[in-house]
Amino acid sequence: MIHIPKSEYSRRRKALMAQMEPNSIAILPAAAVAIRNRDVEHVYRQDSDFQYLSGFPEPQAVLVLMPGRVHGEYILFCRERNAERELWDGWRAGQEGAIRDFGADDAFPITDIDDILPGLIEGRDRVYSAMGSNPEFDRHLMDWINVIRSKANLGAQPPNEYVALDHLLHDMRLYKSAAEVKVMREAARISAQAHVRAMQACRAGLHEFSLEAELDYEFRKGGAKMPAYGSIVAAGRNSCILHYQQNDALLKDGDLVLIDAGCEIDCYASDITRTFPVSGKYSAEQKAIYELVLASQEAAFAEIAPNKHWNQAHEATVRVITAGLLKLGLLEGTVDELIASEAYKAFYMHRAGHWLGMDVHDVGEYKVGGEWRVLEVGMALTVEPGIYIAPDNQKVAKKWRGIGVRIEDDVVVTKTGCEILTHGVPKTVAEIEALMAQARTQAA
Repeated sequence: MIHIPKSEYSRRRKALMAQMEPNSIAILPAAAVAIRNRDVEHVYRQDSDFQYLSGFPEPQAVLVLMPGRVHGEYILFCRERNAERELWDGWRAGQEGAIRDFGADDAFPITDIDDILPGLIEGRDRVYSAMGSNPEFDRHLMDWINVIRSKANLGAQPPNEYVALDHLLHDMRLYKSAAEVKVMREAARISAQAHVRAMQACRAGLHEFSLEAELDYEFRKGGAKMPAYGSIVAAGRNSCILHYQQNDALLKDGDLVLIDAGCEIDCYASDITRTFPVSGKYSAEQKAIYELVLASQEAAFAEIAPNKHWNQAHEATVRVITAGLLKLGLLEGTVDELIASEAYKAFYMHRAGHWLGMDVHDVGEYKVGGEWRVLEVGMALTVEPGIYIAPDNQKVAKKWRGIGVRIEDDVVVTKTGCEILTHGVPKTVAEIEALMAQARTQAA
């Protein structure tokens, strides 16, 4: 299995500390354990920022960075080894493991944090933290600050500046290293295989969850512990619901199935959407809408390159989709007028994509100084145009109603344009129909 190497985590910590003000401290908590019901927990998934800097997979941990500290700049508070708890819950790194396996310069038991951390903060001018994202931890941080303030008459020096860590850290996360792209490529490969498997398994009479099961099987078989987000398997009119997640309707001949699903490897997400016919053959209307969405996606790819701005890809999809809807008789007017009035939004109501990385909707600003961000090498994003014709849309001919199509791929900006990471799933009408026909022949 492909993972981010330890050296990369060290490089990230050094890069962040190089941007921090002198005599400052950064404090970041691990994700809390989420309760599913009563005393049953959800599968643990580390906080993305914490993971980005540490690679440490356990809960009940706090990461501290102190640039220039003589006794070591990277401190980790974590759980102690405990034979009884490890018998029930699994192995813990402990303080020795935090240093040996995860690169900490110093490590302390999390139970000692109230005694130790105020002393580390004291005398530092600025505190960087994930302010606002974890209210409970914010309260702990203020408690530690107040311990220092209570001793001010004895000469203790509390910090005088508190800064959100997001600004520095999230800008770093926007630029993917070669190691990150390698992991994302692997997540994309596994997810592509899962989409192919779902297409091959598709039959009328199955349910949406039958295809979701095929996806989950292929994710886990490939080494992914979990999907990157709740899988969308939307058949028929459900394909017009953007974030549909019931996944329990019957698959019927004549319907399309829209699958939006991707797995996560080493906390890096993939995000793929394909739309294909339950019967294995697109109707004339389905094919017309599908090929229009595909053409708009191809137009977007051409607008993703260094020095082009974020919105150019979206603008390209809008122009192609608007012109196509006009040609099919679903819109009336001129292309420019329809774009200016945003008439296309009745059918295409979302943007063409989003940043992608450790979060499926990854961090990073889309605008800088009020202007669309200029794309640079290493930025990763999705390209996902779509057309959704509501089942109850009385303004269009009945033959179009209930058709929902989205096509989504993951790309990384390169020196010359972009690399499509998710190329392993058939995408043209001919390719999809051929794949599904072959699967049916083999099953017969």
